[in-house]
Amino acid sequence: MMYKIGFALISAAILAACTPKDFESEPVMVETPQGTVTCQLYTKGLTDWDRSIDHPADMSVADADAYCKREGQGK
Repeated sequence: MMYKIGFALISAAILAACTPKDFESEPVMVETPQGTVTCQLYTKGLTDWDRSIDHPADMSVADADAYCKREGQGK
């Protein structure tokens, strides 16, 4: 029982030490009908952290983030 608790605590500590920064890609430019969105993508298949870091002025952050998440799914 103590072994399982110790293992769980060590695993949690290791995961807590990882930050999104550890998995960042180089910024990716995505062309959209409204203009270019610059995305910060993370690990392949994990789009929870994917987000826009620059977007056209007439585009909402939510729309820009959605483009980035779609781009992350395709990589």
